[in-house]
Amino acid sequence: MFWNEAALSTRTSSASGTLAPERITVDAGYGSEVRQYEYGGAWVIVAAGEYDLGSIALLREALHTAARQYPKVVLDASAVTFADSALLNLLILTHQTGSLRIVAPSQQVRRLFEVSGVDSVLEIRQTIEEAAAS
Repeated sequence: MFWNEAALSTRTSSASGTLAPERITVDAGYGSEVRQYEYGGAWVIVAAGEYDLGSIALLREALHTAARQYPKVVLDASAVTFADSALLNLLILTHQTGSLRIVAPSQQVRRLFEVSGVDSVLEIRQTIEEAAAS
């Protein structure tokens, strides 16, 4: 089972005023966390912590599932503290699969995007609201 049912909580979506489930998965070995919820017709994934080859699995599964089920996927990367080519590869593959927007990448992630040149390929937005509306 992918979702940790004990971590399923409820949040209010300001876009629709309805209650939307928030799914939280944690990889304690790497300190990475993935939270997910629906916002304005888009599926939002909030990634926090470190993402490399050893810790990318939770985020990979979340992005692949979302890209198959939603016309628009938003990744909030503001709390990513470390990322390497594993994250870059995942984001490029997800971008090719569907409509992916990256929100407020952390300084480390922004630098990785600039050095690799993917900042000119990926859609980067400042807020979740802006990403969901675009």
